[in-house]
Amino acid sequence: MNRSTEKSKQMFERARRVMVEGGSSPSRGPANYGDYPLFIARGEGAHLYDVDGNRYLDWMMAYGALPLGHAHPAIVEALREAASTGTLFAAATEVEVEVAELLSRMIPGAERVRFANTGTEAAMAAIRLARGVTGRQKILKFEGHYHGWYDDVLLSAHPYPIAALGHRNDPVAIPDSSGLNRRALEDTVVVPWNDLPAVQRAIDNHRGQIAAVITEGIMANIGVIPPDPGYLKELRSLTAANDILLIMDETVTGFRIAPGGCQQHYGVVADIATFGKALGAGLPVAAFTGKASIMEALAWGGVLHYGTQNGSRAGMYAARASLRELQKDGGAAFKHLWRIGETLRDGLNGVFRDAGVPAIAQGVGPMLQIFFTDRPAIRDLRDFCAHVDRGRFQRLAWALFRHGVYLSPSAALHSVASLAHTEADVTFTLDAFRKALADAAR
Repeated sequence: MNRSTEKSKQMFERARRVMVEGGSSPSRGPANYGDYPLFIARGEGAHLYDVDGNRYLDWMMAYGALPLGHAHPAIVEALREAASTGTLFAAATEVEVEVAELLSRMIPGAERVRFANTGTEAAMAAIRLARGVTGRQKILKFEGHYHGWYDDVLLSAHPYPIAALGHRNDPVAIPDSSGLNRRALEDTVVVPWNDLPAVQRAIDNHRGQIAAVITEGIMANIGVIPPDPGYLKELRSLTAANDILLIMDETVTGFRIAPGGCQQHYGVVADIATFGKALGAGLPVAAFTGKASIMEALAWGGVLHYGTQNGSRAGMYAARASLRELQKDGGAAFKHLWRIGETLRDGLNGVFRDAGVPAIAQGVGPMLQIFFTDRPAIRDLRDFCAHVDRGRFQRLAWALFRHGVYLSPSAALHSVASLAHTEADVTFTLDAFRKALADAAR
């Protein structure tokens, strides 16, 4: 299928003259998209339309920020109402209370709620809160887990040559950027994911010094890697037994896996949980929640957390509308998300088997990623670095663009189902994959 993307090419040349790498994030630039990215003009339901008029079935959904799909009528109406009566007051509003009440009912352990703007901000605040409450400085994070671009957690969050990671019993903590505060990094302990003995060793080695363990419920920055059976419950028991707070980062999984996120799905209640992406239904809205005894430390004179945009009225209107839609009919939306995600994942694995391609579609519910590997499963960052062909995935993603399917070209990210996706969309996608694989074979 031949699609002209000349206008995207011209737009990128224009963008490069005024923007670093021609965009506002490295993930949108040439490193992922090759010569130039596709410039998107509009979205509707499960589809995107680029500036050249090409139509794509969208499985990226703004990195999972759109559980209802593009331009959902409820969100459009909510934003119209907010825009017509005032988008931001930086003052107390009724809608802010209503959204907090919704979150408190939906999320396990959400006795108190505080709003922020991004998942990064929520993680920063949660870590500061944990340090303030415990009086300790160190935090423990896992290899491959991404908690935003905050200095303290920007370690070992991206793929590296496997040898650079060191032995799993003594992992090398790798800074993911220049310009980080190295003194802050000294207080971050890194261990492999899905490895409870590694967590116990780290606790023993830093006895009485660790304020919190921060973890994603499902590892979602290196494709989609679920926790081993019982892993999160054991991690919860281990932190509680050692008087260490558990922070569950649900920036990616919140309002996608279940109404109460991974905490509900896996039956684990963290001390603090962070949310972003899907919470705002496309607007910059984040939150962190937790036990009242911990969250009350944010009261004036305790642990400081400011923000002019916190609980912005436009964002709260969008969040309220989205949460109400997701709760309709007893949470039928989540059943739909799981059905579409599992149907797509099973279908893709069938396509790979039929084509004799060494690849797997791995995921949980509506979240999935394709790994070009001869392994039956990928369990952690080390598996990914050693056994996944990232270049082959990127070339496949570029080929899928030509066949009308849009997903992130990064093998370290993932695809996600939305309420707008249908069984027919799954069929279309599987056909596009067959064509793209055939193109590669030729």
